[in-house]
Amino acid sequence: MPTVTFLNDPGPDGKPKSIEVAAGTSILEAAKRAHAQVGYACGGVCACSTCHVYVRSGQATLSPQKDKEEDILDKAFDVRANSRLSCQARLASGSVEVEISRESRRAYADEHPESRTSG
Repeated sequence: MPTVTFLNDPGPDGKPKSIEVAAGTSILEAAKRAHAQVGYACGGVCACSTCHVYVRSGQATLSPQKDKEEDILDKAFDVRANSRLSCQARLASGSVEVEISRESRRAYADEHPESRTSG
C-alpha cells in the first residue's frame, strides 16, 4: 500500500504523521485520514490553492499534473518545482513525503479553529 508522510506535521509522539492508503487515494484524502493540517477551502475540487503541498520525495509515484491543477497552482503562494495540489495528486504505489505549505496550514487553522492553541 502507498504511504504518505507529512514531514512538518508531527503527531503526539513528535514524529511526522504517516498513513498507508489504497492506490488511487489523493494526498488530501490521506491528510484527512491522518488528521494532518492540510487546508481545503473548496472541499477538494481543484477550485482554490489551499491544499498546496511540496512533494519532497516520491513525485514519480503520483498522478501527473493536469492543466487545471497547473492553472490553480499559478494562484498559490511560494510555488516551487515540487508543488502539487494535494486534492489532485493521487498515489499509485510507493511512498511519498510531503511538506505542507504555509498557505495550506493557515487555511487549515481558519477552517478548524478548534485546532489553534491559545497563547
